[in-house]
Amino acid sequence: NRFEFVFTPKHGSWLNGIESFFAKMTKQVLRHLRVKSKEELKERLELYLQEVNENPVPFRWKYGLEN
Repeated sequence: NRFEFVFTPKHGSWLNGIESFFAKMTKQVLRHLRVKSKEELKERLELYLQEVNENPVPFRWKYGLEN
């Protein structure tokens, strides 16, 4: 089949973890960053991901059954 149907949650709270990750990465890595090439950008992002993965912090979900 060419298409696969994927049912996502009715609410968008599952995106909160991703949004906060990219916001933090933007503040710590991308803000005021100057690179000479795409390869240098890729290397810096991979280094950041490696550092983040060494000390992972779980995302604390705030969505409950009452919402």
